[in-house]
Amino acid sequence: MPIDKDLHLARALLVEGNALLRNVGATQLRDIGVGQVSTATRLRDARVMLERERFDIVVCCRDFEESEQSGQDLLDELRRERLLSPSTVFLMVVEQASYHHVVEAAEASLDALLVRPFTAVVLAQRLSEARQRKRELGAVLRALDAGETEAALVRALKRFSERAPYWMYCGRVAAELMLTLKRPGEAAMLFDKLAGASPKDRGPAWARLGSARARLAAGDVGHARRAVLAVLDDERGNADAHDLLGRVLVEQSEFDLALEHYRIATELTPGCLLRQQHAGALAFYHGQSDFALEHLERALSLGMKSRLFDALTLLLIAMLRHDQRDAGAVGSALGMLRRLHERHAGSLRLERLVISAEALHLALLQGAQAAAGPVAELAGQVTDDSFDLEGAAMLLALSHRLSGAFGSPVEYEHLVQAVGRRFAVSKAITEVLVAAAGRSHPATGILHACHAEVTDLAERAMERAMAGAPAEAVRSLLASGEETKNLRLIELARSMLKRHAARLSGVAAGMPPEDSPAGLPELETLAERAAALAARVGHAVNHIAGIQRSGRAPGAMHLRGVGQPREDQPAEPRTESPVPG
Repeated sequence: MPIDKDLHLARALLVEGNALLRNVGATQLRDIGVGQVSTATRLRDARVMLERERFDIVVCCRDFEESEQSGQDLLDELRRERLLSPSTVFLMVVEQASYHHVVEAAEASLDALLVRPFTAVVLAQRLSEARQRKRELGAVLRALDAGETEAALVRALKRFSERAPYWMYCGRVAAELMLTLKRPGEAAMLFDKLAGASPKDRGPAWARLGSARARLAAGDVGHARRAVLAVLDDERGNADAHDLLGRVLVEQSEFDLALEHYRIATELTPGCLLRQQHAGALAFYHGQSDFALEHLERALSLGMKSRLFDALTLLLIAMLRHDQRDAGAVGSALGMLRRLHERHAGSLRLERLVISAEALHLALLQGAQAAAGPVAELAGQVTDDSFDLEGAAMLLALSHRLSGAFGSPVEYEHLVQAVGRRFAVSKAITEVLVAAAGRSHPATGILHACHAEVTDLAERAMERAMAGAPAEAVRSLLASGEETKNLRLIELARSMLKRHAARLSGVAAGMPPEDSPAGLPELETLAERAAALAARVGHAVNHIAGIQRSGRAPGAMHLRGVGQPREDQPAEPRTESPVPG
């Protein structure tokens, strides 16, 4: 029976490697009214067909025997290269509805997930719902697919305000887009409206957690914590709430409690690959080696092919196995990292992970001094613009294990100081760096001293600004920021520029002589200098390695076309902002 009046005009492509299942699937599509059905047995054949022809429907099996690629890889490639029309419905077929498959479907913005065995009635229902949603939300989805975030936001807000069909969905899309556009205050208000729009209890959990994520993104950690706890008061078994609370607690440096909530989240959703990785990574930093290894290896068993798998998991396993003097296990992890790097040549991140694993393997086989070359190579990158917090934490963890790779203790201390001056931007991040360095002496003292130095520089600059010399304060911050590449100092300079724009441009009355236009570079020059510096190094402190890397924020919806995976980060979709949300 036709599921909509135009279905007989639709063209479908079925991608399935198994001949019997392919025949069954094609018959089901024809039986429910699809006009033309083509089939492909291999992913590469499907890609060629989709390049040359337009299909209204794609039904694709996720896993193919004797193939390293999956249906998910095909979808990612089609989206990345804009080969899939926004109007095309893409349905993925899986053998079982494991938790991480469901999360993957959300990450990929699939139109539907079909679990075998399914009937023609179920297929018709999923297809009908997807096609109806495509028609109703066509303008919003087209803008999202094209990466036109502002246009998508305007269109979603319009449908929300008009209470048009799917208006709650559009409100949620709009709130998520506001977070993407770094407008957390507006996002929080919209999430609050969405929570209030439901007569059920205090509103849907996703809306209340969205409000918490928005508050966290705005820096209101206390409000975010209270909001998540309120959700948990109503729903003790809400895994997203436990996950988000774990991230909030990391921000507040309460690592013991954070790990406990991550543990609960993994128990509630044992098939969630991301949560296994997050719990394992935090346990690694916290020195709970057995717990860390259990969860990291469970993540590995869930599948490297998943778009949610993070290659960092392999390096953390290698470090823990190195501590057990298990050269075979370290070599195995190294081999897997090398294969990933071969598949994604040019990835600086994967290159660093491979070099780190090579150093661990060499140290076990030949002694710590044999790892001096790889360690020195990584240490030489600390001041590179591309070096990031993950690289810094892993370098400290590696150096702690391979202290014999340094020519002298002084070299090690200089390395720790360079890392600390650049990355000690907050108490939480400083403590993560301390943990990565094994809480050893002298690393702990050096890192705490670096954090104190950065805090002192920031406070003195603020005192200068309040004393009526904002230009001097900005110049001082930028000079220190250029020397250390510390993002906290750079962002504080930008904040001061914005706050004191009137004074710096000579508009304010009673300006001190030292801040007069004649003795001060133009406001635009300072702003450009600060913006250029932030653009160069701003990416460097955007997550706590292994804990806040993924684009999957608890309770969030993943939006097609927004924050797609970058080619230099193949192991997972890295779209998350500096704080969860």
